[in-house]
Amino acid sequence: MMAFRTLDDLGDVRGKVALVRVDLNVPMQDGRATDLTRIEAVAPTILELADAGAKVLLLAHFGRPKGERSSTLSLSLVQGAVEAVLGRETMYISELAGPIVQQSLGIMRPGDIGILENTRFWAGEEKNDPELAKAIAANGDFYVNDAFSAAHRAHASTEAIAHLLPAYAGRAMEKELKALDAALGNPEKPVAAVVGGAKVSTKLAVLEHLVGKVQHLIIGGGMANTFLAARGVDVGKSLCEHDLAKTAEAILDTADQAGCTVHLPYDVVVAKEFAANPPSLRTCNVHEVAADEMILDIGPQATEALADVLKTCRTLVWNGPLGAFETPPFDTATVALARTAAALTREGSLVSVAGGGDTVAALHHAGVAADFSYVSTAGGAFLEWMEGKELPGVAALTS
Repeated sequence: MMAFRTLDDLGDVRGKVALVRVDLNVPMQDGRATDLTRIEAVAPTILELADAGAKVLLLAHFGRPKGERSSTLSLSLVQGAVEAVLGRETMYISELAGPIVQQSLGIMRPGDIGILENTRFWAGEEKNDPELAKAIAANGDFYVNDAFSAAHRAHASTEAIAHLLPAYAGRAMEKELKALDAALGNPEKPVAAVVGGAKVSTKLAVLEHLVGKVQHLIIGGGMANTFLAARGVDVGKSLCEHDLAKTAEAILDTADQAGCTVHLPYDVVVAKEFAANPPSLRTCNVHEVAADEMILDIGPQATEALADVLKTCRTLVWNGPLGAFETPPFDTATVALARTAAALTREGSLVSVAGGGDTVAALHHAGVAADFSYVSTAGGAFLEWMEGKELPGVAALTS
């Protein structure tokens, strides 16, 4: 486990200024936040620091303003949602650094919370500009990063600043890093990984990294068709990247050498058109797909076999659905396997970690998100972690 400092390593913080990087990039509709998950995730860190008497300044980005001020992307728009989740008043501060921030700190009392303006209004943020980081750091006594979802980007507010002040992981970041370590860093073996989604091309690096790390690799979604085609199966009209056949073969060879079993479906659910409950729906052996049919989900026998695989495993990492889960009945395999994983987690025989937007949606759809050991809401950062890449925002907390 990589060593990083947490809030437990902080001494007395009363009257000190905490610069806390959080993810407030929430979806908005008609000027209101429609999903508060990200704010709820960082609330424990903010409240813990405020209750200990620190003056808390929140650093966050919102949308993609590309280094320009934009009234529609001001963090003042999120202030109401933050206050609703925290149950406290906050102060919106229209700058990121400099005298206005200093004056605001002069008014704030220990335990008060301020929201600094959108970090991406300054061009230096995305360039990881040391001068911008210095200007931000000048108003703080210590830095806390609680935004794992932004940890894969080396930005001034995630990376450069962590070298200028004593840096700590917030509670959400700490939880995420411990969960990821349990899943792939130092997992209990055997480990299974479910990797689904439409295209192999978007998950190539993930697959190449995982075959050397896990004992069972379960491939689903449109990606499975590319692997089936590489093995000589005629997949009809299915979504398939035929030009990646050689790459798929190379991944299968590497898996063989590493002692990793790759699981591809041997029965599938097919239809002639992609629509909810189409009349042409049928289940067949993978070698019986007609030229005018497309594979839209894994079949019941393969799903049952995968459930049996999970029963032999101690750890599961999940990213991506097994079928076209947004359209019934092509959510059947994903829901069934997710429920198996949830049941095994509840009885204590499996550590299950899942992440990525589609995956989170699929687990909520199956009604089991709360039963997994850990569900990461980070998209890009979770994928890069699955690729085995070092995340700059995390690395900066350990140096």
